[in-house]
Amino acid sequence: MTGNTDVVVIGGGYAGVMAANRLTRRDDVTVTLINPRPDFVERIRLHQLVGGSHDAVLDYRRVLAEGVRLVVDSVTHIDAAGRSVVLAAGGTIGYDYLIYAVGSGGAGPGVPGATEFAYPIATLEAAERLRPVIDAAPATAAVTVVGAGPTGIETAAELAEAGRTVTLVCGEPLGPYLHPRGRRSVRRRLAALGVTVLEGPDARVTAVTRDSVRLGDGRESASEVTVWTAGFAVPDLAARSGLSTDAVGRMLTDETLTSVDDARIVAAGDSAAPSNLPLRMSCQAAMPLGARAADTVLSRIAGEQPSPLNQAFAGQCISLGRRSGVFQFAHRYDVAVWFHIDGRPGAKLKEFVCRGIVKHLSDEAREPGSYALHRVPGGPHRQRLLRTGPDRTPALP
Repeated sequence: MTGNTDVVVIGGGYAGVMAANRLTRRDDVTVTLINPRPDFVERIRLHQLVGGSHDAVLDYRRVLAEGVRLVVDSVTHIDAAGRSVVLAAGGTIGYDYLIYAVGSGGAGPGVPGATEFAYPIATLEAAERLRPVIDAAPATAAVTVVGAGPTGIETAAELAEAGRTVTLVCGEPLGPYLHPRGRRSVRRRLAALGVTVLEGPDARVTAVTRDSVRLGDGRESASEVTVWTAGFAVPDLAARSGLSTDAVGRMLTDETLTSVDDARIVAAGDSAAPSNLPLRMSCQAAMPLGARAADTVLSRIAGEQPSPLNQAFAGQCISLGRRSGVFQFAHRYDVAVWFHIDGRPGAKLKEFVCRGIVKHLSDEAREPGSYALHRVPGGPHRQRLLRTGPDRTPALP
């Protein structure tokens, strides 16, 4: 391709910022990042915002390359045929290539009363609504956190360490991703903080009221503040725009993250489903996927064949308040192993990771291409999972 190339990135989270920064490697590429907020959200710190130990927000200029144009708006429609996106505030922006990195948010609870009386935490706006509610609640107020995953565990620990009376309602095993050894460590720390943990199908929430939650076995547990952390969902922008998605709305791509419908559209982060085998929704996956998406676009601009996905995982880190944490190690294909680091070293490692993520984005902004993608083949595990069949990537128009 000759002349200037316009690339639009939808979504300014971990994947979108990484992709936008990396695209500035070429002087003949104009990059526009569209995001509904004027600031970068450290989503992995939202539980700290609720607990009062961090505001979870950074100025974009700390993490975004100077050459990237930031448009504070939302995209309501992708016109793939016309190569443009429609903005909520009116008007359109054209593109030669589009990177779809809209991320994820909280899933609808689907439980009677939860929408009215429970507080989600998956977005900045939700966490900001919850913070004053927590602050205004009496010190003795019963707080219930619903969700067995890392967000639920971290929120419960953060609030308990601040002196709140917390019940963590799982509805399934605590920390289902964790190895049993890591799970035991988390359970010990939560017990030390005074968190009551309810696990298993009998502890599944079936209804939420203003001052209680009802469980699967008929019990009612007092709850003056109920925090809902169970499940994630992706925006329906791709589906509304007529692009192919998986069952939950992630954009279907090939192994180069290219849309199965349009070779000028590439997806990254939580909203991408490569080969209909999406990676775990996480910051750990989002940044490499953002870098890979940018590399795919840059390869196509150069007339080269993009490299396939080669994601490798390290594990999962969970903060348990400010003084303890767990880093659960895993196989590169994201299955937990027996080894973990817990206690104060685990907390320090989690904080190191959180700061390191911002540093990676900042470094990529200053020196695009500096973020190293590990050259780890997909390996036999992913290859066994991949569906057989011809390459569905369409040709460039």
